Amino acid sequence: MRADPGHYELVSPRNLQLVLALMDREPSRWTPIAGGTDLMVLYAAGKLPARKLVSIWNLPELRRIEVSREELRIGAGCTYTDLRDNKIIASEFPLLASAAAWTGGIANQNRGTLGGNIVNASPAADSLPALLVYEAILTLVAARGEREVPYGRFHQAYKTHALRPDELIRTIRLPRRFSGYVCFARKVGARRAQAIAKVCVAALGKVEHGRIIDARIALGSVAPVPLRLRETEHALIGKNPGRELAGLAADTVARQIQPIDDIRSTLRYRTAVAANLVAQFVEALSSQAGRE
Repeated sequence: MRADPGHYELVSPRNLQLVLALMDREPSRWTPIAGGTDLMVLYAAGKLPARKLVSIWNLPELRRIEVSREELRIGAGCTYTDLRDNKIIASEFPLLASAAAWTGGIANQNRGTLGGNIVNASPAADSLPALLVYEAILTLVAARGEREVPYGRFHQAYKTHALRPDELIRTIRLPRRFSGYVCFARKVGARRAQAIAKVCVAALGKVEHGRIIDARIALGSVAPVPLRLRETEHALIGKNPGRELAGLAADTVARQIQPIDDIRSTLRYRTAVAANLVAQFVEALSSQAGRE
């Protein structure tokens, strides 16, 4: 059954301060909507529970990408197209650029926002593993002030996160310290784009003098939340990358993930693919070691 527009209220304050004041006066009653690529699907199906919507689309305070010597600051209202078109993201954060290119089609990329992807909290979201390995910091803002939350602690359970009822994500901060890292990103799905991932991976690694000195691996669609593979990362540090280590890394994967059987895939398939992708990442590190 389709939704009746008369059952909904939408307001569009002209700036972020007015949005936050509204949410402060009536916490939990107003649901922010930006690009609407998730909420409007629910609305069209008559399944959107929120009845009072406040638009944060195109607020200038949320659409900035700012660069300093130490970090990149991405406004939560920046679209996937904004991410794809940014030269710093393309050169220094290619995992995020790849995820932006995988997300939906061009129309979705023009409307969908990075902040919306985070708050929607789907464990299958393409951009979230990249934010984990880049160790993003979220700046959360409310009328009473702001606070910072490491992205790795933001998701608490399936579709559950640390955002309070009167808060919005204002900025996603990424440290600019990944020069010289091997970047590895893969999405396995029915299609390359316009498909929800069966498994996706974002990984970073650095090799010096033939040994792995840093490794960061995150997976999507294999647990209730986007997942860092800490055990696997620790198993790689200090080792020589190669086929034997790739096999060892693959063997650690099943102990850390919690995939499910659903309409898109099976537990068995997801486990096998996740292990294979991690092994491919280690082999990519081996290729870098061979070029030193």
